[in-house]
Formats: sequence, C-alpha cells, structure tokens
Amino acid sequence: MNRLFDIFPNPRTLPAQSRVYDLKARLDWGEPALTILDVRDRREFNLSHIRGAVPLPMNEPTHRVLSRLELDRDIYIYGETDEETAAIATQLREAGYKNVSELRGGLAAWKAVGYPVEALPLNATLEQNPQDLSDA
Repeated sequence: MNRLFDIFPNPRTLPAQSRVYDLKARLDWGEPALTILDVRDRREFNLSHIRGAVPLPMNEPTHRVLSRLELDRDIYIYGETDEETAAIATQLREAGYKNVSELRGGLAAWKAVGYPVEALPLNATLEQNPQDLSDA
C-alpha cells in the first residue's frame, strides 16, 4: 500500500537559499504563486530593484505587506547584504511563512549576470518620499 504513494510526486519545497538563476528560471517560465521581497532601504529600492519585487524596508512597518501573503506562498527575499537577508528571512520563517528563500548575492548578483531591473521614475520617487528632497 505504501508503494502507491511513491508514484505521486512530493510537493516541491523551496530551498532556504536560492541562486539568481533559480529565480530567473521561475520568472521566465511564468510560474505563479511567488513573491519577491526587497528589504533594502526604500531609496535604494526606488533607484533599482528586481522587476516585480515588492518593497519591504526593514525600517518600516511590514504588517500591511505580510498580511496579504499566504503562509505557504513562495517568497524570495533579498537585502543589502546576505546577512541582512538572512535576518529578515529568519523573522518571516518564525512568523509562520513556510517557503522563504534567501536570494544569494541579492541585487548585485542579479545585475552581475545582466538580468533586468527597474526603477521608479524620479517624480514618483519624490512623490512617495518627500523627505528625500531634504536629503539631496
């Protein structure tokens, strides 16, 4: 009887760490049910981020973004450093998110292999973050 269950594939689990190639392959295939979280500072996100990434800056409240994500959704996360990424990924796992994968090398690795990035237009950046005017 146990052999019957051997013919059905086990659900795929997301590795704790992923290479940029792994994420790009999923995006190229149009695989659904994944979210990319960018936990860098919002200014850095506005300047450049992986296409489709959602900003989740470490220094801002995160409950609005996280409350919209299913606990079993595949989440790829990247930050300024691998250590920062790992810290936030650990927090998400402790909060009950089951499929969190740290994108090794983050945006720098993504750009290094020539994958597409996007940025917010300057006027959108300033409208969202008027405090940036005083920093310029």
